[in-house]
Amino acid sequence: MPWFPDFVGAVELARKQTRAAAQADPVAQYFNALNSGDARTLETVWPGEVVVYDPRAGEIRGHRRLQRYVRSNEIWMTERHARTETVASTVVGRRAVVELLAHLTHDGRELSWPVAAVAESPDDRSVVFRTYCSQWPVDGHRHLRPPILEPGGAHPGDVVGRYQAALEAGDTDAIVSTFEPEGYYRGPFGPWYTRRGAGELRSFFADCFSAGGGIALQHCVITDDGVRCSLEYNCVRWGSHDLPPQAGMAVYERGPDGLLAAVRVYDDVQEPFEHAGSDGPA
Repeated sequence: MPWFPDFVGAVELARKQTRAAAQADPVAQYFNALNSGDARTLETVWPGEVVVYDPRAGEIRGHRRLQRYVRSNEIWMTERHARTETVASTVVGRRAVVELLAHLTHDGRELSWPVAAVAESPDDRSVVFRTYCSQWPVDGHRHLRPPILEPGGAHPGDVVGRYQAALEAGDTDAIVSTFEPEGYYRGPFGPWYTRRGAGELRSFFADCFSAGGGIALQHCVITDDGVRCSLEYNCVRWGSHDLPPQAGMAVYERGPDGLLAAVRVYDDVQEPFEHAGSDGPA
């Protein structure tokens, strides 16, 4: 037998281990690519199809477009000295949801920008990334985002289902009752727009429901690990106003008593009435 190491076998083993690690945490691999400006890792781990749905860039397919997208993101993030902090992760089957705060410098000020990414792998060779956020913190505008998913037949149960029923009905008392005493709602604009406790929540939701009723969401995809329930949706009505369907996502985090410890929203839906600083709900 030859004495020299099995270089071919070692390379293949390393390749398999790299793929296994990346597939175990696809969102981390995605953001690593955005930070480094190098799409080759994504293409190595998923040699089939890599598809990205981005609020700013739209739908990205194909290796050449992916490389341009990743490179432009790296430049944008470097210019703003961006760094990311993981808020929470929810993994069920072949789907992972990761919530982040991107800390960056924009127009001479420091801001914390909530961003969420969903990675879904239909097979061992392909992956789809869906990113959700508001662009208002970084450019001062709301951007209507058309649906990227079709409405589905799944609906959340327990306290998340009760929250959704109260949201659609515009029932302030009912929706506040789904939260823990110190539970909070954080809208898509960032931590400064957090409402905590029954008093702040009641005032916030009463304002949101003042446009003639509740808010209607089409439920598209649910990712629920028993603690956090992520809901990808299309918002189609706010009060008495029908809206062009708009894509978004919210994460509902349960506390130990079964009530909501937190609701975090990632969308750019514009309220159909004049109200400074409104950023939800969903």
